[in-house]
Amino acid sequence: MMSMAEVLRIPAMRRLWYAQIVSNFGDFLALFAVIGILTFKLAANPQQVTAVQIAYLAPIAVLGVIAGVFVDRWPLKPTMVGSDFARAGLVLLLLFATSMMHFYLVLAAISVVSSFFGPAQGVAIRSLVPFSGLRSANALMQQVMFVMRIVGPTVAALLVASFGANVCYWADAASFVASGCLIATVALGKVEAPPVHTAAETLEEEVKGVARIGRDMKVGFSFIFHHAGLLFVLLSLAAGIFVLACFGPLIAIYVRDSLHASTRVFGYASGAIGLGILVGMNTLNAFAKNVKNSLLVYSGLGGIAAGLVLLTFVPQVWSTLLGDLIIGFSVAGIIVPSQAMIQQETPPELMGRVGSTVMSFISTAQVSGLVLSGFLAKWIGVRNVFAVCAVMLVLLIGVGKLWMEPQEVTAA
Repeated sequence: MMSMAEVLRIPAMRRLWYAQIVSNFGDFLALFAVIGILTFKLAANPQQVTAVQIAYLAPIAVLGVIAGVFVDRWPLKPTMVGSDFARAGLVLLLLFATSMMHFYLVLAAISVVSSFFGPAQGVAIRSLVPFSGLRSANALMQQVMFVMRIVGPTVAALLVASFGANVCYWADAASFVASGCLIATVALGKVEAPPVHTAAETLEEEVKGVARIGRDMKVGFSFIFHHAGLLFVLLSLAAGIFVLACFGPLIAIYVRDSLHASTRVFGYASGAIGLGILVGMNTLNAFAKNVKNSLLVYSGLGGIAAGLVLLTFVPQVWSTLLGDLIIGFSVAGIIVPSQAMIQQETPPELMGRVGSTVMSFISTAQVSGLVLSGFLAKWIGVRNVFAVCAVMLVLLIGVGKLWMEPQEVTAA
């Protein structure tokens, strides 16, 4: 297995990684600047602030699967570069936003374009990195997102307080332009493989328009749902993201009502999850190179459940911090190997469709967690929501072991 340092020695992959750092940093600057404006200038309520995140995620959940059909057919580099430049222009529309609806619409439009960039980036990684380096490559990309999630709010708050939100919007637009220029210098080779045609596809080869898109989507869905291992990985990833999405809005309520603690403890608890994810990703890539992907996924699901059980039955500050660290560490155990398995087991000609379906599942899980967390907490209480999520994860482990045991692929 290749280490992250070895993966970064691939020049094209290194440039793709730099582009990810730049664009993700700008993204979080703009998103948290918008949240700050809505909260402190427009006096938004909690539901309206949550709606910002939903507006940013919902289009990917809805359009993700369709986008993959086009990504499998479009040239890779122009798709990625065009997406970056288009998002740079859309971000500048935030300069003219004066109402909550304006912010929602602009963020949703950016998300629509991102639904094409995400699967294209997955195909690019597959084309640049050997199979033995896919786990490390995905860990590098995920690390960027989580580091920026920790750094972004602080930097955005300082910039908004000192110079206003417009500085964050300009910075985000510039980051997309920089990312697009970096990607434009990358020699992206197409993953070569003979196209696989079923008899039905051959008979319908001349089908055009909507019917052809529907057929291609069906091919992608059929591959996933007839591959027990991939389906299990996808469900595991979605379940982990769903729990995190539920957990995020509720941890503040948990700290206030169950721990009777201060805002400072809430900050520590939230940071502990991000710290756990970063430590988990680096630890797995350093010491778990030869551990089966399926074992890491099972361990990740079990670890998240254990952290939730600790929060449910031991409402203390120390146990909250420990539980959050365990949850974050365990999430890394799902994210890294699951994405590597998806890229290893998916035929090259289906990479766009499968990658976009994964994005759609993840975004749907995030939106569902954001929407359902408040309702569930109101009906059964925050700690019971954590308990229900833990039971769901344990059941998923059982289902995977009994009926959906992933088959490992030997790295080429």
